[in-house]
Amino acid sequence: MVYNASMQRIPIKNLNLDHDQPSFFKKLVMELGSTLEDVVGVEEASGFISIVGTTIGQDINAQYHHALHNEDHLSIEQVADILVDLKARIGGAFEVTHLSADRLELTNSACPFGESVVGKSSLCMMTSNVFGRIVADNLGYARISLPETIAKGDGGCKIIVHLQHTKEVPADSREYFEHVSDTE
Repeated sequence: MVYNASMQRIPIKNLNLDHDQPSFFKKLVMELGSTLEDVVGVEEASGFISIVGTTIGQDINAQYHHALHNEDHLSIEQVADILVDLKARIGGAFEVTHLSADRLELTNSACPFGESVVGKSSLCMMTSNVFGRIVADNLGYARISLPETIAKGDGGCKIIVHLQHTKEVPADSREYFEHVSDTE
């Protein structure tokens, strides 16, 4: 028990604190990203976060395949729906603005990490790698570009997913190729 200014006893469990599980894990990820950026720099932090994003992307892709009872590759339309659904489930506000055989574009007006993501652009590698992994594992290839992000201070995010491999890869994008498991 603690006492307030009026000397009334207040049970600790009744305090109005922001310590629920989602808030805790969001703060944990934000602090890890921030610490990595401070210690090793944004580029290296992005690399570490990319590794995590790749693993998470593979897991999420497998979950959607299982839920859809689909062992085959998904269509571009299904993949687009999955990307939007996934982000909505974790607090994003993504929508498809372009869908064609060679490109998928999405916009986002709410980061799952909230406004505290501003200045922590390495965390955008979660989106790049999760999207890249899901798209490439279903469609064979993805090149992800994030020209606008909330983390960079833009009013929203713009995600461009190129679906055709080209010889030149712009420096501001990342390539993803279909993951082939050791058992295949």
